[in-house]
Amino acid sequence: MRSRLWSVVLAVWAGVTLAGGETAAAEESKTLRVCGDPDNLPFSNSKGEGFENKIAEVVARDLGLTLTYYWWPHQRGLIRNTLRAGTCDVLISIPKGYDPVLWTKPYYRSAYVVAQLNTNGRKITSLDDPALKQLKIGAHAGSPPYDALAERGLSGNLVTYPLFFDPRVTDPARRPAKLLEDVVTGELDVAVAWGPMAGYFATTSPAKSSMTLAPLADEPRIPMTYEFSMGVAKGNQALKQQLEAVVDRHQAEITKILEDYGIPLLPLKPAAASGPSGPAATETDPSKAHKHHE
Repeated sequence: MRSRLWSVVLAVWAGVTLAGGETAAAEESKTLRVCGDPDNLPFSNSKGEGFENKIAEVVARDLGLTLTYYWWPHQRGLIRNTLRAGTCDVLISIPKGYDPVLWTKPYYRSAYVVAQLNTNGRKITSLDDPALKQLKIGAHAGSPPYDALAERGLSGNLVTYPLFFDPRVTDPARRPAKLLEDVVTGELDVAVAWGPMAGYFATTSPAKSSMTLAPLADEPRIPMTYEFSMGVAKGNQALKQQLEAVVDRHQAEITKILEDYGIPLLPLKPAAASGPSGPAATETDPSKAHKHHE
Protein backbone atom coordinates (compact mmCIF):
# COMPACT_ATOMS: atom_id res chain seq x y z
CA MET A 1 0.00 0.00 0.00
CA ARG A 2 2.61 2.61 -0.89
CA SER A 3 1.34 4.73 -3.35
CA ARG A 4 3.74 7.86 -3.68
CA LEU A 5 0.91 6.98 -3.76
CA TRP A 6 1.97 5.88 -1.95
CA SER A 7 3.15 9.90 -1.37
CA VAL A 8 1.08 7.55 -1.10
CA VAL A 9 2.93 9.08 -3.59
CA LEU A 10 1.69 4.76 -3.75
CA ALA A 11 2.78 0.91 -8.37
CA VAL A 12 3.28 -2.28 -11.28
CA TRP A 13 4.94 -1.80 -14.71
CA ALA A 14 6.21 -2.72 -18.33
CA GLY A 15 9.03 -3.05 -20.85
CA VAL A 16 10.75 -5.80 -22.72
CA THR A 17 14.15 -4.65 -23.97
CA LEU A 18 16.11 -1.52 -23.17
CA ALA A 19 17.30 -0.72 -26.66
CA GLY A 20 14.82 -1.57 -29.39
CA GLY A 21 11.71 -1.97 -27.24
CA GLU A 22 10.67 -5.03 -29.25
CA THR A 23 8.47 -7.82 -27.94
CA ALA A 24 10.40 -10.71 -29.47
CA ALA A 25 11.32 -12.23 -26.11
CA ALA A 26 7.72 -12.23 -24.94
CA GLU A 27 6.55 -13.68 -28.26
CA GLU A 28 9.13 -16.50 -28.10
CA SER A 29 8.35 -17.46 -24.51
CA LYS A 30 4.64 -16.70 -24.69
CA THR A 31 4.81 -15.02 -21.30
CA LEU A 32 3.84 -11.61 -20.00
CA ARG A 33 6.41 -10.68 -17.36
CA VAL A 34 4.91 -8.26 -14.86
CA CYS A 35 7.07 -6.24 -12.49
CA GLY A 36 5.23 -6.74 -9.22
CA ASP A 37 5.62 -5.60 -5.65
CA PRO A 38 5.47 -8.76 -3.50
CA ASP A 39 3.90 -7.06 -0.45
CA ASN A 40 1.92 -3.96 -1.35
CA LEU A 41 -1.83 -4.48 -1.01
CA PRO A 42 -4.19 -3.33 -2.36
CA PHE A 43 -1.93 -2.97 -5.39
CA SER A 44 -0.17 -6.34 -5.57
CA ASN A 45 1.42 -9.13 -3.60
CA SER A 46 3.13 -12.44 -4.27
CA LYS A 47 -0.12 -14.31 -3.61
CA GLY A 48 -1.89 -12.52 -6.47
CA GLU A 49 -4.35 -10.79 -4.15
CA GLY A 50 -4.02 -7.17 -5.34
CA PHE A 51 -6.04 -5.31 -7.94
CA GLU A 52 -2.96 -4.99 -10.14
CA ASN A 53 -2.62 -8.78 -10.04
CA LYS A 54 -6.21 -9.10 -11.23
CA ILE A 55 -5.71 -6.56 -14.02
CA ALA A 56 -2.53 -8.38 -15.08
CA GLU A 57 -4.59 -11.55 -15.39
CA VAL A 58 -7.03 -9.76 -17.70
CA VAL A 59 -4.15 -8.52 -19.89
CA ALA A 60 -2.40 -11.90 -20.11
CA ARG A 61 -5.63 -13.72 -20.88
CA ASP A 62 -6.58 -11.31 -23.63
CA LEU A 63 -3.13 -11.50 -25.26
CA GLY A 64 -2.96 -15.29 -24.92
CA LEU A 65 0.20 -15.11 -22.79
CA THR A 66 1.22 -16.90 -19.61
CA LEU A 67 1.47 -14.47 -16.69
CA THR A 68 4.73 -14.46 -14.72
CA TYR A 69 6.19 -11.99 -12.23
CA TYR A 70 9.50 -10.42 -11.41
CA TRP A 71 9.17 -9.29 -7.79
CA TRP A 72 10.77 -6.06 -6.64
CA PRO A 73 9.49 -3.66 -3.95
CA HIS A 74 8.13 -0.54 -5.63
CA GLN A 75 10.57 1.78 -3.97
CA ARG A 76 13.89 3.40 -4.82
CA GLY A 77 15.60 1.87 -7.81
CA LEU A 78 12.43 0.31 -9.23
CA ILE A 79 12.93 1.25 -12.88
CA ARG A 80 16.66 0.55 -12.79
CA ASN A 81 16.12 -2.93 -11.39
CA THR A 82 13.14 -3.90 -13.54
CA LEU A 83 12.51 -2.28 -16.92
CA ARG A 84 16.04 -1.04 -17.48
CA ALA A 85 17.43 -4.39 -16.41
CA GLY A 86 15.11 -6.15 -18.86
CA THR A 87 13.63 -8.37 -16.16
CA CYS A 88 9.95 -7.69 -16.91
CA ASP A 89 7.47 -6.52 -19.52
CA VAL A 90 4.83 -4.47 -17.78
CA LEU A 91 4.14 -2.08 -14.94
CA ILE A 92 0.39 -2.36 -14.44
CA SER A 93 -0.17 1.07 -12.91
CA ILE A 94 2.00 4.14 -13.23
CA PRO A 95 1.00 7.80 -13.10
CA LYS A 96 0.13 9.08 -16.53
CA GLY A 97 3.06 11.12 -17.75
CA TYR A 98 5.68 9.33 -15.66
CA ASP A 99 8.67 10.17 -17.83
CA PRO A 100 11.08 7.23 -17.25
CA VAL A 101 8.68 4.89 -19.08
CA LEU A 102 6.38 4.91 -22.09
CA TRP A 103 2.85 5.13 -20.73
CA THR A 104 -0.46 4.04 -22.21
CA LYS A 105 -3.60 6.10 -22.17
CA PRO A 106 -5.01 6.10 -18.63
CA TYR A 107 -7.57 3.57 -17.48
CA TYR A 108 -8.48 5.00 -14.07
CA ARG A 109 -8.39 8.21 -12.09
CA SER A 110 -8.49 8.60 -8.33
CA ALA A 111 -7.89 11.25 -5.68
CA TYR A 112 -6.48 11.92 -2.27
CA VAL A 113 -9.23 11.70 0.34
CA VAL A 114 -10.03 12.92 3.83
CA ALA A 115 -10.64 9.82 5.96
CA GLN A 116 -12.67 10.27 9.13
CA LEU A 117 -15.09 8.43 11.37
CA ASN A 118 -18.74 9.26 10.90
CA THR A 119 -19.27 8.79 14.62
CA ASN A 120 -17.58 12.06 15.59
CA GLY A 121 -20.20 14.39 14.13
CA ARG A 122 -17.81 16.02 11.63
CA LYS A 123 -17.90 15.97 7.85
CA ILE A 124 -14.75 17.55 6.49
CA THR A 125 -14.63 17.68 2.70
CA SER A 126 -11.98 20.36 2.11
CA LEU A 127 -8.53 21.23 3.40
CA ASP A 128 -9.90 24.76 3.91
CA ASP A 129 -12.38 23.62 6.56
CA PRO A 130 -11.77 25.81 9.66
CA ALA A 131 -12.32 22.77 11.90
CA LEU A 132 -8.93 21.39 10.84
CA LYS A 133 -7.22 24.07 12.95
CA GLN A 134 -8.41 22.23 16.04
CA LEU A 135 -7.69 18.67 14.89
CA LYS A 136 -4.80 16.20 14.70
CA ILE A 137 -4.29 15.44 11.02
CA GLY A 138 -2.35 12.47 9.69
CA ALA A 139 -0.51 12.74 6.36
CA HIS A 140 2.37 11.05 4.59
CA ALA A 141 5.50 13.19 4.63
CA GLY A 142 6.13 14.81 1.27
CA SER A 143 2.72 13.98 -0.19
CA PRO A 144 0.66 16.63 -2.02
CA PRO A 145 -1.82 16.97 0.90
CA TYR A 146 1.08 17.34 3.33
CA ASP A 147 2.40 20.26 1.29
CA ALA A 148 -1.07 21.78 0.89
CA LEU A 149 -1.76 21.61 4.64
CA ALA A 150 1.62 23.12 5.46
CA GLU A 151 0.91 26.01 3.08
CA ARG A 152 -2.29 26.65 5.03
CA GLY A 153 -0.32 27.07 8.24
CA LEU A 154 -1.39 23.71 9.66
CA SER A 155 2.07 22.19 10.18
CA GLY A 156 1.51 22.24 13.94
CA ASN A 157 -1.55 20.05 13.51
CA LEU A 158 0.18 17.50 11.31
CA VAL A 159 1.29 14.07 12.44
CA THR A 160 3.55 12.74 9.70
CA TYR A 161 3.97 9.15 8.59
CA PRO A 162 6.58 7.57 6.31
CA LEU A 163 5.31 6.47 2.95
CA PHE A 164 8.10 4.22 1.82
CA PHE A 165 7.81 0.67 3.08
CA ASP A 166 10.12 -2.23 2.28
CA PRO A 167 9.21 -5.42 4.18
CA ARG A 168 12.87 -6.45 4.05
CA VAL A 169 13.99 -3.57 6.26
CA THR A 170 10.92 -1.78 7.68
CA ASP A 171 8.96 -2.57 10.83
CA PRO A 172 5.66 -4.16 9.65
CA ALA A 173 3.85 -1.96 12.18
CA ARG A 174 4.89 1.09 10.12
CA ARG A 175 3.07 0.24 6.92
CA PRO A 176 1.70 3.28 5.05
CA ALA A 177 -1.85 2.45 6.20
CA LYS A 178 -0.84 3.12 9.80
CA LEU A 179 -2.30 6.63 9.64
CA LEU A 180 -5.71 5.14 8.78
CA GLU A 181 -5.47 2.69 11.66
CA ASP A 182 -4.74 5.64 13.94
CA VAL A 183 -7.97 7.33 12.86
CA VAL A 184 -9.87 4.22 13.94
CA THR A 185 -8.14 4.08 17.33
CA GLY A 186 -8.57 7.82 17.95
CA GLU A 187 -4.88 8.70 17.78
CA LEU A 188 -5.81 11.01 14.91
CA ASP A 189 -8.94 13.02 14.23
CA VAL A 190 -8.63 12.74 10.45
CA ALA A 191 -6.15 11.47 7.89
CA VAL A 192 -5.47 12.60 4.35
CA ALA A 193 -4.38 9.63 2.27
CA TRP A 194 -4.19 8.36 -1.29
CA GLY A 195 -7.63 7.14 -2.36
CA PRO A 196 -6.83 3.55 -3.40
CA MET A 197 -5.07 2.89 -0.12
CA ALA A 198 -7.83 4.49 1.95
CA GLY A 199 -10.61 2.90 -0.08
CA TYR A 200 -9.19 -0.58 0.37
CA PHE A 201 -8.68 0.02 4.10
CA ALA A 202 -12.21 1.34 4.51
CA THR A 203 -13.56 -1.70 2.64
CA THR A 204 -11.63 -4.34 4.59
CA SER A 205 -11.21 -2.79 8.05
CA PRO A 206 -13.42 -3.91 10.95
CA ALA A 207 -14.30 -0.21 11.27
CA LYS A 208 -15.50 0.00 7.67
CA SER A 209 -19.06 0.87 8.66
CA SER A 210 -17.88 3.97 10.54
CA MET A 211 -15.24 5.36 8.16
CA THR A 212 -16.07 7.86 5.43
CA LEU A 213 -13.87 9.15 2.61
CA ALA A 214 -14.19 12.60 1.05
CA PRO A 215 -12.24 12.98 -2.25
CA LEU A 216 -10.29 16.21 -2.62
CA ALA A 217 -10.40 18.40 -5.70
CA ASP A 218 -7.31 19.56 -7.57
CA GLU A 219 -5.85 22.84 -6.35
CA PRO A 220 -4.36 25.52 -8.63
CA ARG A 221 -0.77 24.57 -7.78
CA ILE A 222 -1.07 21.14 -6.15
CA PRO A 223 -2.96 18.35 -7.91
CA MET A 224 -5.00 16.03 -5.72
CA THR A 225 -6.26 13.73 -8.48
CA TYR A 226 -4.17 11.51 -10.73
CA GLU A 227 -4.75 9.33 -13.75
CA PHE A 228 -3.06 5.95 -14.02
CA SER A 229 -1.78 4.11 -17.07
CA MET A 230 0.24 1.00 -17.79
CA GLY A 231 3.94 1.49 -18.47
CA VAL A 232 6.37 -0.11 -20.92
CA ALA A 233 10.00 0.52 -21.82
CA LYS A 234 10.59 3.64 -23.84
CA GLY A 235 10.43 2.93 -27.56
CA ASN A 236 8.20 -0.12 -27.15
CA GLN A 237 5.30 1.30 -29.14
CA ALA A 238 4.10 -2.15 -30.18
CA LEU A 239 3.48 -3.33 -26.63
CA LYS A 240 1.99 0.05 -25.69
CA GLN A 241 -0.54 -0.30 -28.50
CA GLN A 242 -1.35 -3.88 -27.49
CA LEU A 243 -2.03 -2.81 -23.93
CA GLU A 244 -4.21 0.09 -25.02
CA ALA A 245 -6.24 -2.29 -27.16
CA VAL A 246 -6.70 -4.56 -24.13
CA VAL A 247 -7.91 -1.61 -22.07
CA ASP A 248 -10.37 -0.66 -24.80
CA ARG A 249 -11.76 -4.20 -24.91
CA HIS A 250 -11.90 -4.69 -21.14
CA GLN A 251 -12.38 -1.24 -19.58
CA ALA A 252 -15.64 -2.29 -17.92
CA GLU A 253 -14.02 -5.40 -16.42
CA ILE A 254 -11.03 -3.41 -15.19
CA THR A 255 -13.30 -0.79 -13.64
CA LYS A 256 -15.25 -3.54 -11.86
CA ILE A 257 -12.00 -4.89 -10.38
CA LEU A 258 -11.11 -1.44 -9.05
CA GLU A 259 -14.59 -0.99 -7.57
CA ASP A 260 -14.36 -4.38 -5.85
CA TYR A 261 -11.25 -3.13 -4.03
CA GLY A 262 -13.01 0.03 -2.86
CA ILE A 263 -10.96 2.35 -5.08
CA PRO A 264 -12.55 5.84 -5.21
CA LEU A 265 -12.94 6.43 -8.96
CA LEU A 266 -13.36 9.73 -10.79
CA PRO A 267 -14.14 10.26 -14.48
CA LEU A 268 -11.07 10.31 -16.70
CA LYS A 269 -10.15 13.76 -17.91
CA PRO A 270 -10.53 14.59 -21.61
CA ALA A 271 -7.14 14.29 -23.31
CA ALA A 272 -7.00 18.02 -24.03
CA ALA A 273 -7.68 18.88 -20.38
CA SER A 274 -4.69 17.03 -18.96
CA GLY A 275 -2.31 17.68 -21.84
CA PRO A 276 0.16 15.24 -23.30
CA SER A 277 1.61 14.24 -19.96
CA GLY A 278 -1.11 14.98 -17.42
CA PRO A 279 -0.67 16.27 -13.87
CA ALA A 280 0.98 13.07 -12.65
CA ALA A 281 4.10 13.91 -14.65
CA THR A 282 5.15 16.12 -11.75
CA GLU A 283 7.39 14.86 -8.97
CA THR A 284 4.59 15.10 -6.41
CA ASP A 285 2.74 12.03 -7.61
CA PRO A 286 0.44 10.06 -5.32
CA SER A 287 1.65 7.63 -2.72
CA LYS A 288 5.23 7.54 -3.96
CA ALA A 289 8.06 9.85 -4.83
CA HIS A 290 8.65 8.30 -8.21
CA LYS A 291 11.71 10.44 -8.82
CA HIS A 292 13.44 7.95 -6.50
CA HIS A 293 12.19 4.93 -8.42
CA GLU A 294 14.48 5.33 -11.36
